[in-house]
Amino acid sequence: MTRPDGPAPLVVHEQEVEAESWDDPTRGTLSFRTLFGGVGTRTGEFTAGVAELEPREWLGLHTHRQAEVYFVVQGRLRLRLGDAEHDLRAGSAVFVPGDVPHGVENVGTTPARIFYVLAAESFDQVEYVFPE
Repeated sequence: MTRPDGPAPLVVHEQEVEAESWDDPTRGTLSFRTLFGGVGTRTGEFTAGVAELEPREWLGLHTHRQAEVYFVVQGRLRLRLGDAEHDLRAGSAVFVPGDVPHGVENVGTTPARIFYVLAAESFDQVEYVFPE
């Protein structure tokens, strides 16, 4: 079903989306699945997905121009947001304005899962900037 004013409704099952991962000393070590905003799942409005970090895995401090929301589904994380650090747990929600430095680390003993939403039409539009 295609709406005349935009994309069609979509239903996506997380386990049917191929996982991507980063494993390097700048970006960090984590896996993620882009549920909306990837190839075949364009919404025209936002990008959303689920990231998973095993114990001691992390997403490096970075910025991007788009605002972002995190919702912690599982686990314990330490978030650096601007100049402050915050301890997060399942049920924690975070709003990150565009261009604000942020990064997370799994400080728990079990996997952590984060549902994220970016104010970008597709993941390809998000340019991650990591400090050197």
